[in-house]
Amino acid sequence: MTENMVLVNTGLLIIRLVIGLTFFGHGAQKLFGWFGGTGIEGMGNWLKTLGLEQGAKVWAILAGLFELIGGLLFAAGVLTWLGAIMIVIVMIDAIYAVHGKNGYWLTNGGFEYNLVLIAVCIGTALIGPGDYVLLYKP
Repeated sequence: MTENMVLVNTGLLIIRLVIGLTFFGHGAQKLFGWFGGTGIEGMGNWLKTLGLEQGAKVWAILAGLFELIGGLLFAAGVLTWLGAIMIVIVMIDAIYAVHGKNGYWLTNGGFEYNLVLIAVCIGTALIGPGDYVLLYKP
């Protein structure tokens, strides 16, 4: 393996670990109340404040599962494309439900950061996870 490929694979690993483990943590906050999270009840109550009265608890569980599972897949480099899709779905939902009405810039509560995460996930999925993955990649 050339030095350039070692750097590419290391870069992809860093991206996957930071993004994937962060989303795993967000999912664990929603589902289990870990890492200072509110758990399903708290997330469901917050979703109700956004106007989602019906099925708030179900949506809280789905968002948590998409973040937890998507984050793990993305971080591990296993079915990276599926993990990326799960993360992108949650980010599109966040833009639609929360950030979109605030415009683009994060300083105004906008969707700037969500769009950056979407781009990183899609870009990584298109490139591939690299050689440093949890399972052997032939």
